[in-house]
Amino acid sequence: MEQTQPAPGSLSWRLSSHPITLLTFLGFRVSSVLVYLFGLLFTDNLVMIFIITILLLAADFYYLKNIAGRRLVGLRWWNEVDPSTGDSHWVFESSEPGTKVINATDSRFFWIAIYAQPLFWIALAVVAVFSFKFIWLPLVAIALVLTITNSLAFSRCDKFSQASNIAGSAFNGGNLAGSIASNMVGRFFSR
Repeated sequence: MEQTQPAPGSLSWRLSSHPITLLTFLGFRVSSVLVYLFGLLFTDNLVMIFIITILLLAADFYYLKNIAGRRLVGLRWWNEVDPSTGDSHWVFESSEPGTKVINATDSRFFWIAIYAQPLFWIALAVVAVFSFKFIWLPLVAIALVLTITNSLAFSRCDKFSQASNIAGSAFNGGNLAGSIASNMVGRFFSR
């Protein structure tokens, strides 16, 4: 029996350029939500669920920010504090166009997971409020802060990357309107 190969860009981890990074990234993304949900169903030990979920969220935050974002989609961000003034500013970095080819499968998994997890935590916050389990809201709030921070920062990295790509191709190609239109259409259909 012959197996058919999935189409490029489809949601199959076998097409990933970095399958271990992708599976670890997805494992961290899913595990915190599952520990929270199964913890609510199978135990009343708030402290244990809280600690394990926070540890998984922290590991997910670190892994996504420092490893998965760079390897899967070529994006990275961090915050720098000026020691003399105490002012902080965010730094958004993307790989140079042409130096790193982004796998369509990795990109799709990455962006779906980035935006889906905060939605799950919002839904869990609504459930906690309507079921009058207010004791779980601090944990859900921490999860929302961590996941939304990564979502916004990587979105900002991606916009910065696209803006520099558009500017570079317009500067080199001379056709600004065509460059902007092709990049917008390409971005719309790439995910």
